[in-house]
Amino acid sequence: MAAPRTASPRRPPELRRPRLLPPLLPLLLLLPLPAPSRGLGHSAELAFAVEPNDAVAVPGQPIMLGCKVEGTPPVQVSWRKNGAELPEGTHSTLLANGSLLIHHFRLEQGGSPSDEGDYECVAQNRFGLLVSRKARIQAATMSDFHVHPQATIGEEGGVARFQCQIHGLPKPLITWEKNRVPIDTDDERYTLLPKGVLQITGLRPEDSGVFHCVASNIASVRVSHGARLTVSGSGSGAYKEPTILVGPENLTLTVHQTAVLECVATGNPRPIVSWSRLDGRPIGVEGIQVLGTGNLIISDVTVQHSGVYVCAANRPGTRVRRTAQGRLVVQAPAEFVQHPQSISRPAGTTAMFTCQAQGEPPPHVTWLKNGQVLGPGGHVRLKNNNSTLSISGVGPEDEAIYQCVAENIAGSSQASARLTVLWAEGLPGPPRNVRAVSVSSTEVRVSWSEPLAHTKEIIGYVLHIRKAADSPKLEYQEAVSKSTFQHLVRDLEPSTAYSFYIKAYTPRGASLASVPTLASTLGEAPLPPPLSVRLLGGSSLQLLWKPWPRLAQHNGGFKLFYRPASAASFTGPILLPGTVSSYNLSQLDPSTVYEVKLLAYNQHGDGNATVRFVSLKGASERTGIVIGIHIGVTCIVFCVLFLLFGQRGRVLLCKDVENQLSPPQGPRSQRDPGILALNGVSRGEGGQLGRNEKHVDAKELEQLFPTGSAGHPDSRLTDPSAPAPCGETQLSMVQLQGFNLGAGRTTEAKSPFAGPGPAPEPQNVGLLSEGQATQPPAVPASL
Repeated sequence: MAAPRTASPRRPPELRRPRLLPPLLPLLLLLPLPAPSRGLGHSAELAFAVEPNDAVAVPGQPIMLGCKVEGTPPVQVSWRKNGAELPEGTHSTLLANGSLLIHHFRLEQGGSPSDEGDYECVAQNRFGLLVSRKARIQAATMSDFHVHPQATIGEEGGVARFQCQIHGLPKPLITWEKNRVPIDTDDERYTLLPKGVLQITGLRPEDSGVFHCVASNIASVRVSHGARLTVSGSGSGAYKEPTILVGPENLTLTVHQTAVLECVATGNPRPIVSWSRLDGRPIGVEGIQVLGTGNLIISDVTVQHSGVYVCAANRPGTRVRRTAQGRLVVQAPAEFVQHPQSISRPAGTTAMFTCQAQGEPPPHVTWLKNGQVLGPGGHVRLKNNNSTLSISGVGPEDEAIYQCVAENIAGSSQASARLTVLWAEGLPGPPRNVRAVSVSSTEVRVSWSEPLAHTKEIIGYVLHIRKAADSPKLEYQEAVSKSTFQHLVRDLEPSTAYSFYIKAYTPRGASLASVPTLASTLGEAPLPPPLSVRLLGGSSLQLLWKPWPRLAQHNGGFKLFYRPASAASFTGPILLPGTVSSYNLSQLDPSTVYEVKLLAYNQHGDGNATVRFVSLKGASERTGIVIGIHIGVTCIVFCVLFLLFGQRGRVLLCKDVENQLSPPQGPRSQRDPGILALNGVSRGEGGQLGRNEKHVDAKELEQLFPTGSAGHPDSRLTDPSAPAPCGETQLSMVQLQGFNLGAGRTTEAKSPFAGPGPAPEPQNVGLLSEGQATQPPAVPASL
């Protein structure tokens, strides 16, 4: 939807000329606004009420970083800079409320370190340790202008535009002067854009002069070179196509900022500027303004404002238009959709925290345990893009404050929760003296001793088993009775290290886990590899098997042997690495049966071999047999198709004869004289009967098809009212003397009922196709 064009736009407050601020501001103006902690209330034992914010400091001036902690006393507060603890000294002071005051902000010089960096507030009490979000402190700076305004000549009534660019922290405020006097911002013809652009529409001679760009922030004030504007006489008034002098630029902003999309167009008559979104969505009206002759202002941007915006310059009363477009990207700092909740779990069970954050771009989530980064490993697992923290088999050492930290390029946020491990009175201690001894290549015997105390209530033990190289989530357990202090673990893999630990269980819960112990199974020679053979030709073979990469880890591989079955010795061994899965044998005798043997070996010796006998004799004959089988199957398919089409033809013929032999429904005097002809197709033109054809009445039909005739037992043909069963064939009534499968060729068909008269005309005979009508054989007219 195009944004409406305003005749007298109201300039937003942030775009009006502000009062110039002095380079050095009081300490009160330097303090960042306190931000309430988003983790407050989710960990009542310890939480931040105020966390530090990013700030820009003036060298030599004081700056304060706010921090306020709530929790169960006593609470100790300290600060970190760039991840390291910040020592107290005369340069900075920790205030009673937890805030940090830097008396004189300094840059690196003379060996003294710079105060720039990332600061964190750290709070600790008996429940754990908490770290605030990072606050980045940077020094205020102001560079020189890298784009100065340029002299411009414009026609009276036209448009002039000046631009300057300069970098600084914080972002400099840009104002303009004409002949060293601040321009009149109440003049609607003058439009000031925050990015350093001055637009003057409807030029007048009095607009001529020298313009300067003035940039200011808390660090300094800079004035650009002067640029002269010369306004010439009025234009010729000739028609000019609409032209966009300056279109919108690509912008990347953070939510709640103001987006300024510039569009300057000229032409005669003056073009109308409108705005739309490339995706067709409406721009909206809230927070939207058109400044000057076509600049689009979006206040308090949100992620939904992201998109491609199109500026169009339209000639009034026509469809002539010119367009330019720019992309707006709005980023949003990380914020939590779901906070982690403080939980209590019995010892030996699993604790789980969940935290979900959103932002643009999507934030990255990390976990802290008492202020230290917590990664996966041991009994700690991270799932669902780190949004879920799972701690299995919790014990006293897992009691802590856990923090979820979500961070993206636009900002970071943190939330905390506490884990309390419940320890029932009278639970046994961990099993002692756990040992694991290898018994064979697939078995390990694990033994242990009873806990020191509270053993009467033990109802059993659980042995936890996993490969030492696997993650804890691949662990499995085996239950052991309370009176047994050793267990034989079976079905293990040879030459593999395993980890074992054990817990004692009572009706009130589990004991702590014992100290883990490691043991490796004994080695053994490999099993016989599966082997298959494929013929490549009359004198070549391809041997196929599955690769075993583990053989290479144990100095192993494959050995291949082959020989003619009648030979006394093998050719080989051919040594192959464990990663190979095939081998080709060539230049073999086609008339010989070969014996092929493949075995795997490692440092423990050779395994049993897999043996195959392969005959190359008659390989080419077998190929010929296969081709012959394919040809035979093709012939059978054609025969089946022929029979199917022939059966369809017989059904059609049956129906045609039945229709032609049916008695007419009208009076005899109105009957078609040719309706009882066995073949009612005339060879004359205009539908007339042929001169050699003869009508057949009912008596003649009785003579042709006598009832009970030995040669023709079907008496239904003499009774038109008796329908002939279409399941029976009627083609046996006519003997075809000649038959040719080629469609369109003629063969003679002599009827067994024909008299001594002339022979019938030749009939076309061919294979019937589906949907093709079938005519019964014609009875000669001499009958």
